[in-house]
Amino acid sequence: MIELDRSISFDGRDIRLRVGLLAPQAGGAVLIESGDTSVLVTATRSQGREGIDFLPLLVDYEERLYAAGRIPGGFLRREGRPPEKVTLTSRLIDRPLRPLFPGWLRDDIQVVATTLSMDQLVPPDVLAVTGASIAVLLAKIPFNGPMAAVRVGLVGDDFIINPTYKEIESGDLDLVVAGSPDGVIMVEAGANQLPERDIIEAIDFGYESVRDLIKAQQDFLAELGIELVTEEPPARDTLLDDFVRDRAAAQIKEVLGQFKPKNERDADLDAIKDNEVKNAIASLPEDDPIRVAATADSKAVGIIFKEITKQLMRSQIIEQGVRVDGRKLNEVRPVSCRVGLLPQRVHGSGLFNRGLTQVLSVCTLGSPGDAQDLADDLHPEDIKRYLHHYNFPPYSVGETKPMRAPGRREIGHGALAERAITPILPPKEKFPYVIRVVSEVLSSNGSTSMGSVSGSTLALMDAGVPITKPVSGAAMGLIKEGDEVRILTDIQGIEDFLGDMDFKVAGTDSGITALQMDMKISGLSMEIVAQAIEQAKPARLHILEKMLATIDKPRVELSPFAPRLLTIKIDPELIGLVIGPGGKTIKGITEETGAKIDIEDDGTVTVSAVDGEKAKRAIAIIQSMTKKLNEGDVYAGRVTRIIPIGAFVEVLPGKEGMVHISQLADYRVGRVEDVVAVGDEVVVKVREIDNKGRINLTRLGIHPDEAAAAREASSLGQ
Repeated sequence: MIELDRSISFDGRDIRLRVGLLAPQAGGAVLIESGDTSVLVTATRSQGREGIDFLPLLVDYEERLYAAGRIPGGFLRREGRPPEKVTLTSRLIDRPLRPLFPGWLRDDIQVVATTLSMDQLVPPDVLAVTGASIAVLLAKIPFNGPMAAVRVGLVGDDFIINPTYKEIESGDLDLVVAGSPDGVIMVEAGANQLPERDIIEAIDFGYESVRDLIKAQQDFLAELGIELVTEEPPARDTLLDDFVRDRAAAQIKEVLGQFKPKNERDADLDAIKDNEVKNAIASLPEDDPIRVAATADSKAVGIIFKEITKQLMRSQIIEQGVRVDGRKLNEVRPVSCRVGLLPQRVHGSGLFNRGLTQVLSVCTLGSPGDAQDLADDLHPEDIKRYLHHYNFPPYSVGETKPMRAPGRREIGHGALAERAITPILPPKEKFPYVIRVVSEVLSSNGSTSMGSVSGSTLALMDAGVPITKPVSGAAMGLIKEGDEVRILTDIQGIEDFLGDMDFKVAGTDSGITALQMDMKISGLSMEIVAQAIEQAKPARLHILEKMLATIDKPRVELSPFAPRLLTIKIDPELIGLVIGPGGKTIKGITEETGAKIDIEDDGTVTVSAVDGEKAKRAIAIIQSMTKKLNEGDVYAGRVTRIIPIGAFVEVLPGKEGMVHISQLADYRVGRVEDVVAVGDEVVVKVREIDNKGRINLTRLGIHPDEAAAAREASSLGQ
């Protein structure tokens, strides 16, 4: 390919596209740049494998720490397991890309986006999404694009395109919109309780810029002489299709119209497939074309059966406005909630049920030292105080399979719930705890991520976290046949599996905190997107009402097993004194009191212990260590060493002064050892602090009341 370098002037910022320079053996490659952020995106296609009945698309986003001029930590000094942000960006690229490939395509396709350079102004993720579209088109893979993505921020009252990291952090919206020529195809957002109309306007605003990027891609490809590739789907033998339809369609339609529970419906459909179809095929002569076709492709019958079920389920919704469980289009399944299900050893728990979906969320409170360190990725955020983890065991859908480390789905759903809840968490100054919520999906039949949001809100309130408002969530679906459109509230598994959209909306009664929309068709108009968002609101409020009937506000008292946190502020210059050489001092305080101590660079000291008295004791020691001495202060201290001209007394931990031999007693002292010995407790007054910071003490002129107060304070560790 010829080398070509073009820039797109886009909303006051240039996006540069360079092809023909890098990765010449990839199917397609583009270097997409903005500012000092550069992302290389490649797309490669390989011949399909036998027995594959889905699109084996693999999207990998890669970060290299050299992109920010950094060397990785650890023994190996190289990148290892990808951070969660990398996994989430891989999903962000995959989600708008996947539905634009033809449904019949079965070839292996891999898209790899590698951030080669990054500044602190331009996030690389939306560049990678747009670059993926260009790379696929350059690779001449069948694709219903072009596709592009932009980020929308809200600073003050103004929407801005592709905000900087600082603008994202300070604003009330972080929205990514991806689209194709047919409309919006993916939405991902976190928001600070924004009203529905503001969110709709933001998506519309973003899609206008997406269209500009699509037009720029079309012009760029035309300059390269590259046209959209169209391939005919593989020929299909209709004999087997017709046989399965004739044997099963009427019975499938009958089962779907009986509004049975999921388990019964699935069992009935499996029985139809086995008894009416597979057994009938097995009874045919071996040379019968239908049996030959079914034998040649063992998955063909299952695929055809699924297609028939999909068509009949969708037509029932379009024509009758009735869903497979008998609900109306805007009806939420039965909701029930419980809190305090687990003992208080866990600090808070909430159980959320919606239909056959059940999520148990557990809240744990920790000290500032439990915050997650994010130093091993490229992004400016350094620590995370709220952690939300999501687990999806196989028994939740009645299956068995090996349980391994969290996959992309688990990481993505946990991140969505985390995003939904973060805006309503108390500020660090009010509630300095690190908070971890784990959502255990115990049963799944649609929208477990939104179940996690609701269940986790219950767990947070049960744990006594002073959230500003409770959050609930609902998932919206779509059936679109030609011009006929039906939006479904609170979709269940079969409606997600056989439908066209999964649109998750979470928020409070004041507004939206998180959105995530995924499509299985090539795009939606803004009218449909707006209708889905508006229809989600009454569903969210209905679920929220059920939650508040269970627990209407956070508990006043924390679990007795939750750590008690006490916070003080010290002079940052005294941090080294508290830590001590090699951490000796702070370790000693921890061993003495049993409390955990965290110190921040600004001098904030947080002490945690399940026993509040232990935390108070540690605070008292630190306060005494860092207390500023003034002339005239009286202390009870211990003699640490003796020299011929006086005795050194430690009046506060790490602070000692000298009592001159002339100040040891109100009479002439011949030898220091005649009056005091090492280890003796003595009451002394600060006589002078000289210009070098040396503390001179005296035992003279101390009133008995002052001495008694000093001894009492010493016994309390103050």
